[in-house]
Amino acid sequence: MKKLKRATDKRLALVRGLATSLLWYGEIETTKDKAKAVQSVAEKLLTKAIATHKDTKKVTKTVVDDKGVSAQKEVIVDGPKKLAARRAIMAKLYDIQEVRANKESKDDFVARTKDIKHPLIEKIFNEYAPKYENRANELGIGGGYTRILNLGPRKGDNAQMVKIQLL
Repeated sequence: MKKLKRATDKRLALVRGLATSLLWYGEIETTKDKAKAVQSVAEKLLTKAIATHKDTKKVTKTVVDDKGVSAQKEVIVDGPKKLAARRAIMAKLYDIQEVRANKESKDDFVARTKDIKHPLIEKIFNEYAPKYENRANELGIGGGYTRILNLGPRKGDNAQMVKIQLL
């Protein structure tokens, strides 16, 4: 990774923030050097998620409701490999919380996000990982989850601007 003319802690925070935004929004606009640094980080995280997203197991838990009645409930939990990958990915990204949509009532928002503690991590494991795994199985293409499109120089300092996208 290039140094990007920053101290180590600031450079790592910058790349972490850009990688978080890329995985949340699907594309970002930045300079060429920053995009190359983010591309490396994002593709490694996606590869880790793809390799482990199917590692789950069913567990029976005892659930106690408001009235004190206990009941057995089957729950799907992460296996050890997926849990380790989830924690590693969480360490490399910032935690983004879900935002209430326009004209969405508070009750609808609470119901939609009730079981989701880390929306970005869930998006990576539930949307991106199956999508890219299917792509790898159908086309035989592993990796290459992002692309960089040139936008031209930025006015002011003439820095080369690019758009980095998830495919």
